[in-house]
Amino acid sequence: MNMKTISGLSAVAALFAVLALPGVAYADGTCMATAMDKKLAGAAKSSFMKKCERDAAAVCSTTAADKKLSGAAKTSFTKKCVKDAVSG
Repeated sequence: MNMKTISGLSAVAALFAVLALPGVAYADGTCMATAMDKKLAGAAKSSFMKKCERDAAAVCSTTAADKKLSGAAKTSFTKKCVKDAVSG
């Protein structure tokens, strides 16, 4: 395997490790689905969604860095990655 493949695999492993943490999206991989499964509403749902989005943004940013993205490519990748993690 070359370094690019190893780096990509490391990023995927890190993403799965973070998604397996309590309080972070799991099951089907979206924050919204997890909030619905937990039957959260009101302030509890808002708080959960904000934390879940922050956690997703951190993972996506790390993944973008591992892929050596910068500028518009990094912004686009991170935005889509967070959107997918939050709402599916």
